[in-house]
Amino acid sequence: MKLFFTENYAIMKNLILIRHAKSSWEMPLNDIDRPIIQRGISDAHLVATNLLKSIPSTFVIHCSTAKRAQETAFIFSNTILYPSESIIFREELYTFDENRLEKNIKSISNEHENVILFGHNDAITNFVNKFGNIYIDNVPTAGLVWIQFEAENWDKIKNGKTIKTIFPKNLK
Repeated sequence: MKLFFTENYAIMKNLILIRHAKSSWEMPLNDIDRPIIQRGISDAHLVATNLLKSIPSTFVIHCSTAKRAQETAFIFSNTILYPSESIIFREELYTFDENRLEKNIKSISNEHENVILFGHNDAITNFVNKFGNIYIDNVPTAGLVWIQFEAENWDKIKNGKTIKTIFPKNLK
């Protein structure tokens, strides 16, 4: 007897976007070199700890090369037990433009089903409002938005479902 499975199932891509933690404007530095401040460190720990409850079993981390994004990614990687040497730092993620961010996300290797990405506003807020199904006025520093896409390929993502938001102010 032959069994045929006709069950139709969707391939999912999960994108967890995290805006870098609160950074300092106090020092006369180039924007890309600005570090996070104590509040940013605390907020990043808070959100990362909360993410532990629902993080996918496998994922890859992509991060902007800006110092504040890197410092935020290191806090998360330490908290969620992801090797910091495995973080993929990409200069092109140092962008404030959602179209450039979209282009970068759509270029992610399809072997990765789950991606955590550390970046910047306004790109993140505009991206989540374009691709998610919940309007978010502003993704705050250290804020996280998880969007799930019914897509087999990153370059085909559209009309995702916002399945989780974690904002520091909601955890305090």
